[in-house]
Amino acid sequence: MSLLSRRTLLTTAIGGFAGVGLWHARSRFLPTGGLEPAAQANPSPNGELAAFHRTSRALGTNVSITIAHTDESVANRAAAAAFDELERVEQSLSVYRNDSQLGMLNSAQSLASADERMRAVLAASLEMSRRTAGAFDVTVQPLWEVHSRAARELRSPTEAELAAVRERIGWQHVLVAGTEVRFARPDMSITFNGIAQGYATDRVKLVLQSVGVQHALIDIGELAPLGHKALGTPWQAGIQHPRQADAYVAVAKLDGRSLATSGDYATTFTDTAKAGRGDNHIFDPATGHSPTAFSSVSVVAPTAMEADALSTALFVLGPKRGLKLIESSEGVDALFVTREGRVSQTAGFPTVRDAG
Repeated sequence: MSLLSRRTLLTTAIGGFAGVGLWHARSRFLPTGGLEPAAQANPSPNGELAAFHRTSRALGTNVSITIAHTDESVANRAAAAAFDELERVEQSLSVYRNDSQLGMLNSAQSLASADERMRAVLAASLEMSRRTAGAFDVTVQPLWEVHSRAARELRSPTEAELAAVRERIGWQHVLVAGTEVRFARPDMSITFNGIAQGYATDRVKLVLQSVGVQHALIDIGELAPLGHKALGTPWQAGIQHPRQADAYVAVAKLDGRSLATSGDYATTFTDTAKAGRGDNHIFDPATGHSPTAFSSVSVVAPTAMEADALSTALFVLGPKRGLKLIESSEGVDALFVTREGRVSQTAGFPTVRDAG
């Protein structure tokens, strides 16, 4: 604990905490009390705020936008504009689409005219790599591929396979000159899965603000609040228990900052990984394996993109280096769950209720 000069860790133990069911591997919006519906059918006749809930899918995850407004038609137009922006983001950054800018870069190993979204996220990614000494690295896509291939063959990758793949990894080998992006090593590929959802969340927030929405909650795997809920109370989010899909470890008040969670239970390559053993979708670029200190890391930060990337980086860095990074990051706090089931949080993490 002596590593924290500006923040104090608050520590508890996880028990068998029952709670509302939570979304996949992320934080989830909780209505007041965790039980009320997220939307009303129509606004109240006296002009009070009502909640309008719209859903879709983008960047490989479920998308949920809740808008609190007095006029359903305004909420519908705002949601439509938000989903249009998501389509533009996906066309640029999706690793699942061969025709996206990212897909074309990975295929051709270069891209002559990267669009503004690609340039913005790539610049933020490379800066995060510098900031985290490479713990966050978008060039780990080859690791995903070798682990996926081995899983299909019902085995784990060999150390020789991982060593060969690591030769194709390194954020320093992504070269950017104006609108041109190219790889300095052969057979490289990148994934924005550790940052694109956060970027998309921030973009949707800006779109909603531009059309006059003052109160909303955006959930694209990462959560970004605007204002408050229809009843005037703060937006809240439950943080999933890493070993119990129908339980949570804490409830956080979204205090204007965005929230992201990275967990070892989100995507796994073996049955043992689901129990916290073996490799999952979060890789240490230096080893090719998944870090073992944490089961989940939740981060609040000024932007969803920063929270998204930092949750991955902190997972890789582990406790000591991770806490040092938080101390040097303005407006950033975190909640950690270790493999042994210990919950720790920095003093500024906006917990309103823990599982105890």
